[in-house]
Amino acid sequence: MKTIRLVLFDLDGTLADTAPDLAAAVNRMLAARGRETLPLGTLRPLASHGARGLIGRAFGLAPADAGYEALRQEFFREYESALCRDTELFPTMAETLSSMESDGLLWGIVTNKMARFTDPLVRALGLAQRAACIVSGDTTAHIKPHPAPLLHAALAAGVDIEASIYVGDDLRDVQAGRAAGMRTVAAAYGYLGDGMPVEQWGADHLIRQPDELLPLIRM
Repeated sequence: MKTIRLVLFDLDGTLADTAPDLAAAVNRMLAARGRETLPLGTLRPLASHGARGLIGRAFGLAPADAGYEALRQEFFREYESALCRDTELFPTMAETLSSMESDGLLWGIVTNKMARFTDPLVRALGLAQRAACIVSGDTTAHIKPHPAPLLHAALAAGVDIEASIYVGDDLRDVQAGRAAGMRTVAAAYGYLGDGMPVEQWGADHLIRQPDELLPLIRM
């Protein structure tokens, strides 16, 4: 195996805890309709699935249902208006990124979040000039679990696939990484969704907090 030179992170639930601002957006929609808002703990596991997951839980609608698209566009407007009010990096993530940079490692972001949200959020977090690549959900013709976004990221960073590793908090992240031929790390501190347990995703490694990544990439 090649030595790791590039570490790629999913954004929501892996690099940054975006759930508070995502949940607040859908809760503002509920409140505007005079409906009871939902606790962050209820919405948090769905945050990695964005509008689809949050609208599904809050309003009981799926993408094929009448009225869903109007709610989706409203959610986008609400989220865009306050997308980094309470969002922050996960504990030990800032130190992990700094340590990787000190070691001469590159790191980047691969997310299904659209660039309209990714770019201002990454800037607000102070990471835009530090990332070797930023791939959003509309950067390529496919989104995860398709491998195209990860392949694009490695190419943009100028690093071989075999020297890259992908870290994510959703099963589709592991599926995308494996399909791309990268080593994978499951972020068990993230949102994880409501599917099979993280231990069953088939990732090469599992970490309980970001700084546990460092000994894995230094092996």
